[in-house]
Formats: sequence, structure tokens, C-alpha cells
Amino acid sequence: MSTRFLVSNEQEHADGIAAAKAALADKRCIVLPTDTVYGIGADAFSAQGVAMLLAAKGRNRTMPPPVLIAQSATMDGLARDIPDAARKLAEAFWPGGLTLILQAQPSLTWDLGETRGTVGLRVPNDDTALELLRETGPLAVSSANRTGKPAALDIESAMDQLGESVDVYLDGGPRGETGEDVAASTIIDCTGEQLKVVRAGTISIEELRVVVPEVLDLGQDAPGQDA
Repeated sequence: MSTRFLVSNEQEHADGIAAAKAALADKRCIVLPTDTVYGIGADAFSAQGVAMLLAAKGRNRTMPPPVLIAQSATMDGLARDIPDAARKLAEAFWPGGLTLILQAQPSLTWDLGETRGTVGLRVPNDDTALELLRETGPLAVSSANRTGKPAALDIESAMDQLGESVDVYLDGGPRGETGEDVAASTIIDCTGEQLKVVRAGTISIEELRVVVPEVLDLGQDAPGQDA
């Protein structure tokens, strides 16, 4: 049976973090708030957990989830050949709504799906998410919705879509103000000769180009990797 915890309540917050850690260690899925939308998460190093995440969303292995980390320093343990431009973007926009697709470290013992040797990394700007990530390490996290449905902006929407496929729901309240559209993270492919936006999101191309002027905009021969 799924359990819901209101993280604004001190006791429920502590109990929710503990329950989430236990579920993740047991190779199960949780839902957590992020600074963009709600996410469904699993231990990034648990093939079973990631498979359950994809099944809960109705996705196959060709749509691997990105990985959330607690700090930018973790990036070097998970990715290789990181361009200086990608490091500049991480410094400027992490924690925040920016996902960087990088070449994954070949020695990692994980199975996120058909990643073609890459990994999408992000540091979210949400206190609950960061607290959990510091406790658990990297989590595979995708938007908490069934594929093709709108991303969940509150816990009720996530529960309606994912139901008992998730063990623990951490309720951090609605994302954004009432009536406000909340964008998902901006995704940038950093694996080629030039950095390319592959999904427009909360960070605009204008903001990105203040830091890295040469980043290519969406549609300029950008690959279509979803995250």
C-alpha cells in the first residue's frame, strides 16, 4: 500500500524521508517534489528499481530517465569528458532546472535503459529533494506521470496517475503559483562538438547564452533524446 507524507509537517517530513530511503533500498519507487514538477524516483544503481519506474510510467527502455544528484561535484564520478562549457552551465544554473546530457563513466554498474553511453544529470533546487539525495546518492528520476499525460504539478495528480506502483509519496505542495504554467528542466546535449538544447524548459536560450554564447537552440540539428 502506498503511503503519503506531508513534508511541511516536521514529523511527517522525517518519517517520509525515512520511508523513502527504505523503499529505494528495497528497489521500489517513490514520488518526490522537485523545483520543476513532481518526479518518480528509483535508485539509479538498481536495475530493478529503474525497470519499475519505466513500467509505472508506461515507458520502454528507449526512453531512459535522467539522474538527479545532490551537488555538482558528483558529476565527475558519473560522467567523463565533461566539456568546460558544460561545467560553466552547471556552475551558473545548479541547483536549478537544467539537465546536462554527458558521456557516462563506462565503469558504472547501472542500467538506465538504452542510453547510448550517455547520462542526463541535474541538481534540483528543492530542499526535500536535496535532503533525500544527500541521504541516498544519485536517483533516476522522471516526471511523475504516465507517458503522454501532463506532468504532475501536485501530489494528487501524481497519485491519480501512478497509484500503487509507487510506495512512498512525498507531498511538498503544488509546484508554481495557482494558474501558473511550470516548465520542466531545459535539457542540453553536451556530448557533441557543440552544446545543443534538445528540450526547451525553464531556463531560456537567452539565459544559457549569457554563460555559453555558442550553445545551439532547439531545432538546430539537435538529437531527440528524451529525459
